[in-house]
Amino acid sequence: MEQTQWEYMIHIDQMNPSDLHDLMNAYGQDVWNLAFILTRRRDLADDIVQDVFLKAYSSIHTFRGHSAIKTWLLSITRNTSVNYLRSAFIRKVTLLEWIATKESSPSAEQKVMEHTYSSQIWETVMKLPIKLREVLILHGKYEMTTKEIAAMLQLSEGTVKSRLSRARSRMAAYRKESALYE
Repeated sequence: MEQTQWEYMIHIDQMNPSDLHDLMNAYGQDVWNLAFILTRRRDLADDIVQDVFLKAYSSIHTFRGHSAIKTWLLSITRNTSVNYLRSAFIRKVTLLEWIATKESSPSAEQKVMEHTYSSQIWETVMKLPIKLREVLILHGKYEMTTKEIAAMLQLSEGTVKSRLSRARSRMAAYRKESALYE
């Protein structure tokens, strides 16, 4: 769906359920993908998507069209994901899960995915620190400009360009390193 289809939302104070449904269909996968990339957990990504759309539904009156609706939703997603990761409860649960699952063997699905080229790339991306990972994903996957990323993350464009450059350099170094072992 194009942004022009959502332009009327800058004028509404309350969203109706059918608009929410349409918004979820249009951008739900993008919101989930970003939440998963930031948290590295499917269950958290599911929870975050619900929270993001509830926030969008209840605070549509704050959307004034200074950015695309997709950018607004991704910004809510990022902030919600960061808040989840900062929560003490999540840190404790994640630590306990990590300790508990260290002894188990990977599933067959995991083994198959590890052998594909795309999963290797995603594994490498997930190794990046979150600051580098998020600018790389927002630029590469969501095709956001450095200006849009800077506005979303409340950073200067120079900082975004620097992080993007460092992310690309690290990705190249990881690829070069893995090629040595093959």
